[in-house]
Amino acid sequence: MSPLVAVLLLFAGLSEAAGRLLPVVARLSGVSPLKVVGLMLAGAVVDGAVFALWPLSAAALAGLVLPTSPSDEVALVWTPGLVAPLLLAAVLAFPLLGPLLHLSLVVGVGAGLTGLLATATGVGWWDAAGCVAVAGVGLGASVEAVRRLVVRLSTTRVPDPTR
Repeated sequence: MSPLVAVLLLFAGLSEAAGRLLPVVARLSGVSPLKVVGLMLAGAVVDGAVFALWPLSAAALAGLVLPTSPSDEVALVWTPGLVAPLLLAAVLAFPLLGPLLHLSLVVGVGAGLTGLLATATGVGWWDAAGCVAVAGVGLGASVEAVRRLVVRLSTTRVPDPTR
């Protein structure tokens, strides 16, 4: 992975983290700016890593389920042209239309990955699209599960005053 792609993935992660965090911060009062910056940076690293793993997990999944020869090692990597649209991931923060715009953005980037995977493995476009979709949904679901677990573990429980 080139340094430019790594920086673009980090900024895409920052954009995704901003899209997820800023609406929450806007509803909370009294959140320190230092805590917001820390959460944004942590989210940028996590989301950037998830974006970086997407083509690798899709290629690994394609190697497991698609009929290719065992000697064919698929090397699917990000290019700056594929990563650049992910810099707009902060559209998630827009009310009402944000999730729809975010979904269309991810589907568009996934279609680009599908084309690369289809040419790298020599399988049909729809088979490659299935691998990219399953890899993306799997990574997204696992990160969302970890997010919910962290929120559940980090919330402070107020003791019941009647006891």
